[in-house]
Amino acid sequence: MGSALLASWRATHPAGLRRFTIIEPMQRQTSTDHVRWFNSLDEIPEPYHPGVVVFAVKPQQMDDVLPRYRERFKDIHALYISIAAGKTLRYLSSQLGERAAIVRAMPNTPAAISQGMTLLVSAPTLPASAKHLATELMQASGDVVWLENESLMDTATAISGSGPAYCFLFMECLVAAATEAGLSESVARQLAVSTLSGSAALAKASHDMPLAELRRRVTSPGGTTEAALGALMGDDALRKLVQDAVRRATQRAKEL
Repeated sequence: MGSALLASWRATHPAGLRRFTIIEPMQRQTSTDHVRWFNSLDEIPEPYHPGVVVFAVKPQQMDDVLPRYRERFKDIHALYISIAAGKTLRYLSSQLGERAAIVRAMPNTPAAISQGMTLLVSAPTLPASAKHLATELMQASGDVVWLENESLMDTATAISGSGPAYCFLFMECLVAAATEAGLSESVARQLAVSTLSGSAALAKASHDMPLAELRRRVTSPGGTTEAALGALMGDDALRKLVQDAVRRATQRAKEL
């Protein structure tokens, strides 16, 4: 995810951002005039005053990572953005300091092609300038939604953060069904991917129209679509599966 964000920022330079310092323990990248790569925070020479620090690490690594940044940048007024699932603002504040400007962000993988969806949440005390900066940074990779209540972050993460995997699985199922019915895998993939991407684009363009109405407009009485929906919607089969999936993802985010 960090690589996807870096790619979008290098392409768009939001807020005039043009210089990046990346810490990656396993990095084998060559530094350039605009991107410097290091294996650890200790390798970065002084003086170093970052305007924004992004934590794109696994939740399990945060306990080891954050105290080093608090010590190194205790006198620096940086904006901290964390994309670690499950790590609350309270936790981040306890690790980085009560006065630190902190934003929790949950982007998703389509950010790699600037088609992402990023959820943001912060404490009410976050300065307006920091909120504007966080918004501008994340808009470089797609749409942005600010949540007013952090308690909704885990559920929202289960939708947009994990959601691309649900979509890819559904495409897999369409491709498998199509190949079993005789289509080649290449044609089946093209049909599945284009159909889902086109449908999503239509839903986005028709944002004032209920999704159920869009579905009904495709469904002719007694036609092929109605026959197929009978399997997906009978006994609320698909709805129950999706609800259970979201419930499980939400619970796992809370556990992290």
